[in-house]
Amino acid sequence: MTRTTGRPVTALAALLLLAAAPAPASAAQAAPRHLEGTLPSGATYVIDTPARWNGTVLLFSHGYRPEGTPNPAVNAPDEPTKKLLLKEGYALVGSSYAKNGWAVEQAVPDQLAALDTFTGKVGAARRTLAWGQSLGGLVTTTIAERHPRRIDGSLSLCGLVHGGVANWNSTLDATFALRTLLAPGSGIRLTGFQDTADATASGKRLGAAMEAAQRTAPGRARIALAAALHAIPGWNDPATPRPAPDDHASRQANQYTALRGLVARPGFVWRAEAERRAGGSMSWNTGVVYTAMLARSAAYRQVKSLYKSAGLSLGADLRVLAGEPRVAPTRARCATWWTTPRPPVSSASRSSTRTRPVTRSCPAEVESAYRRAVNRAGRAPLLRQAYTDNAGHCTFSPAEQLGALHTVEHRVATGSWGDTSPAALNSRARDADPATPARYTPYRPGPYPRPFS
Repeated sequence: MTRTTGRPVTALAALLLLAAAPAPASAAQAAPRHLEGTLPSGATYVIDTPARWNGTVLLFSHGYRPEGTPNPAVNAPDEPTKKLLLKEGYALVGSSYAKNGWAVEQAVPDQLAALDTFTGKVGAARRTLAWGQSLGGLVTTTIAERHPRRIDGSLSLCGLVHGGVANWNSTLDATFALRTLLAPGSGIRLTGFQDTADATASGKRLGAAMEAAQRTAPGRARIALAAALHAIPGWNDPATPRPAPDDHASRQANQYTALRGLVARPGFVWRAEAERRAGGSMSWNTGVVYTAMLARSAAYRQVKSLYKSAGLSLGADLRVLAGEPRVAPTRARCATWWTTPRPPVSSASRSSTRTRPVTRSCPAEVESAYRRAVNRAGRAPLLRQAYTDNAGHCTFSPAEQLGALHTVEHRVATGSWGDTSPAALNSRARDADPATPARYTPYRPGPYPRPFS
């Protein structure tokens, strides 16, 4: 997502307070240890401890892994960050989860079992911080909200904290608009897939329609409209130049690439796996007013400009969307790991942190949804949010990740957040790792465009 200034904000960190009494630290290890094994569920775990443990263990939850792909246990987001953390004296633990896919149901108990294994093999930690990326950010948030006495703080990197149903609803908004405007009457299935092959075929058909549309000005305008409904920013790849705020054509090209990725994977194949878990389609757009959603979008002016350049009526297309038969859920079963965010709980002085980037699959507006839930519960003091300025999904530098972790640990240790401004976060990041970027920036995302409950 971009602001009117044209500066895309691509990573967000939410810092949040939890509660429990700290456990005593075990004796420092005489030498580094690397432990691997298998949990009762069949998931594997990995533990690393430094020669001089500082008493804090970091429980890392990894992101989404499609069915059929490798599923190793990991205990850090990347190797450079892992080396820095071990050098600072942190112990690290994480599991693989017993299943791939939308595995929150398996991930939460597997992560807690990995933490139990750490205690049994290494010793009780003085302090436990949970953190995770992408789907692992949702896993981290779920642990923080539902098992607050197991951890002292949490850091959610690019986490889907608006909840599973809202995540798949937002994906539906984009595919619904693409099918309606680019492939009318095609009958392309958007939900309720018979199997993976059905989902794959549907995604390929919509992808082909997108590819043809991208070659025409009206098609590009309509693709930009679909991107706006999913809050896809105009810059998604940090390896490419950042488009200017008024470079609508380049921004649309970025959105097209992102939407093609969404159609190829999350919007269809990954959705089919999630639907099997839910026992049916969990998504709907009944009652959704897309005209109002677009009006709230940061890309509204871009869409208007592209429609005007193409000689196309935006109002007419919005009326077509309004008149198109809507999608309803096929089953009401939504287990706790699908539902809306629950506000954090507090009974003493623990803190939890969460970081998330703004990307094609995880727009910054999802953080507004969580902030609203926390505010409505009267627990705003427990929540802190911060953002970094970059493109892509979970593209945090080691410095930025350590800066956020140190901020959470400061809250746990002192009982006060202190200074959580971008300048303070950048200072902490540079102190932790001067070799990688520190890009925390002032930013506040717009409202989440879609009902998330």
